Amino acid sequence: MTTSALHVTPIPTKWVGPIKITGEVIDGAVSVPLATYETPLWPSTGRGARVSRHCGGIRCTVIDERMTRSVALRAQSAAAAKKASDAIAGRFDELAAIVGQTSRFAQLIGLNRQIVGNLLYVRFECSTGDASGHNMVTKAADALLSWILQQYPALSYSTISGNFCTDKKTSAVNGILGRGKYVVAEAEISRTVCKRLLRTTPELMVQLNVEKNLLGGVIAGSLRSANAHFANMLLAFYLATGQDAANIIEGSQGIVHCEVRRDALYFSCTLPNVIVGTVGNGKDNDVVEGHLEKIGCRSARAPGDNARRLAVLCAATVLCGELSLMAAQTNPGELMKAHMVLERK
Repeated sequence: MTTSALHVTPIPTKWVGPIKITGEVIDGAVSVPLATYETPLWPSTGRGARVSRHCGGIRCTVIDERMTRSVALRAQSAAAAKKASDAIAGRFDELAAIVGQTSRFAQLIGLNRQIVGNLLYVRFECSTGDASGHNMVTKAADALLSWILQQYPALSYSTISGNFCTDKKTSAVNGILGRGKYVVAEAEISRTVCKRLLRTTPELMVQLNVEKNLLGGVIAGSLRSANAHFANMLLAFYLATGQDAANIIEGSQGIVHCEVRRDALYFSCTLPNVIVGTVGNGKDNDVVEGHLEKIGCRSARAPGDNARRLAVLCAATVLCGELSLMAAQTNPGELMKAHMVLERK
């Protein structure tokens, strides 16, 4: 056996749902595949899916979408870096034209700049159609970097990826500026449904969110993140749909906000970095292809529509799992009992 031989590691996968979703991207009920070794995740997320069918659905809104790559360049001084930075920003249309030549789907939609000493960091932001866009935007950035070095000989090459992007690392910049799909999922759940399906109350959920997610996150030093376990649902969904699983690092930086409204629970999950795509590496797997087909992400739509649908399904799934786990934690002993029953053989 050689180390280069390809092997397949099986990951248990189950379908959860259907999840009732409303909004501009999806208005209907869809079941989703989750691949995980954490077996309680399926029934827990399934409980959230049941709630969605009894509360009018989970409203999902795509706030923004962009993929980024930052280049780093050297100048002789901060003054020289600033002069070049201002000049580059003033030639946005030329930069956009270069990006358009690298791909049928890549479009430059923004750029951000930072100067550290004599170093200039330029964060290019692109729309990338149905691809998550890592390679697409790197290809665009490589072309832009070559053009910049040709146009501004006072600058020299540092790196094609200067970490101001930032990829697969915890950061503040992605939460502020966004990377991938910025999606908000929200639901309004009656007191009756809270008691019957979640065995809790709106008041207990709001109190737990403050004491666990917000204050607990503060004392832990969490960075732009206040949630219980977004990463669990993200990883299971990413693996089942052929995504780059390492992107759960920035993807799990999200915020739960909830409040009591008219004797009901308003519960929301904000995910500014849902990095998913329906084309590209990982999608040639037959199982993944079948999953994408079944959840409606292979329909003939305008470029980007399938990826937006996938991002909305992902965000709704995260809300289902987050809602269920938080409800369990409002009741002493419930979380541990569920794990003992479902995981101990």
